Amino acid sequence: MADNADISEVNDNRTWGSSIVVDGVEYATSLFWQSLQNQDNPQPEVIESSQGVLEGADLYCVKKGKTPQFGICVSADGYKQGEFVAAPTVATALADQPSFVAVFKVDNGWWYICVRDDVILANGDMLYKNEEDAKKQFMSMLMVPDWRLKIAPPEWGIEDTLYPTLPDIMQRGSRVRLQKIDTKGKTFYIVAAVVAFVVLYLVYKLFMMLFSAPPKPVVVPIQPKVVAQPEVPPEPKPWENLPQQDVYMQRCYANALSLVKIMPPGWNIGMINCSLSSTSTSWNREFGRISTIDKALTESGVNLSGRSIAPDGNTAMAAIAMGEIATENSEPTKNMVDLKNVLNNFFQSIGQTVELSDYTYTSPQQNVYFSVKFKFMSNYNPRIWSNLLTKFSGLEMNTIQYNPANGVWSYEGAIYAL
Repeated sequence: MADNADISEVNDNRTWGSSIVVDGVEYATSLFWQSLQNQDNPQPEVIESSQGVLEGADLYCVKKGKTPQFGICVSADGYKQGEFVAAPTVATALADQPSFVAVFKVDNGWWYICVRDDVILANGDMLYKNEEDAKKQFMSMLMVPDWRLKIAPPEWGIEDTLYPTLPDIMQRGSRVRLQKIDTKGKTFYIVAAVVAFVVLYLVYKLFMMLFSAPPKPVVVPIQPKVVAQPEVPPEPKPWENLPQQDVYMQRCYANALSLVKIMPPGWNIGMINCSLSSTSTSWNREFGRISTIDKALTESGVNLSGRSIAPDGNTAMAAIAMGEIATENSEPTKNMVDLKNVLNNFFQSIGQTVELSDYTYTSPQQNVYFSVKFKFMSNYNPRIWSNLLTKFSGLEMNTIQYNPANGVWSYEGAIYAL
């Protein structure tokens, strides 16, 4: 975990940050990355990108190796000359894992890095201030197959992910610093080329005056330089591989019923939470002993995927695996305005209060996707709501919670829009 530090941002309204601190060392993040053809003389390619791709970029760094790249950024966004850069350090530290996608929780946000075949993707280096944005980005890249390594915070509960500490990784990687882009050098060469052209033109005119029939000059066309871009696999749309929502909601309800029936004397059950991987809850001790809850869990007849007791002996936790859920293509059918009108009309017709909000997501390949988020509380269980909500194409349930104390269910999800 990164050391505690107060990293000030240039613009507090931005959804992303420009640096993190790891073991007391500041590293730049959120650079724009491109392939590099000539790592011995990167300035021409860097200058070209600073003027055509990321206008105003004045700092850069180079990631060397078998797949060289350069990253560029703008000092006005908070970057400093001489500052270490995070992405090349992690990429070289994990060089034995040529394709990995990771999110590290740091003190000022969630740092997302994505490397495919030793190439840092163009938008594969981003420090998100909002956890949900980072998780959404991470989950979208999980749809791409054949990752050698997947790293995510353990509290996300995503299967097949690891979470090595960021300081340990950074210690193994190569350090590179941000350098100033030498735009003056390019101006000098341009001026020199113009002067040389004028001199050659004057010599040519003098030659024409001295000889009546000079040979015609041969003009050789200059082939445009082709910059090879790394191949990026086709990007699946987020609604093309959604878990079957009706199955998810039915299993959530069944698992919640199984957990709420475990009632050891002296222990009070807490909130029950459903995710795509499991249904979990906890019990707090009011009186009695650990043996009471341990016996209740053992003799419950429920197939628990995990169980634990806190070190103080006053809290017990258990979970039921959700099991494999098949995916489906649930393509949206309405735009944002029409979808919100339909949703409001639907919830009004059944007398249910609901919160709706717009959400826009930009994918790593710069595709923009829209959805309408919803949030509501109800005494009706997921089995009943499954029959109602799955009528909307593009449905994705994010969280379902049940409060056994008052019998109220809380639902949060989204519906994709055109």
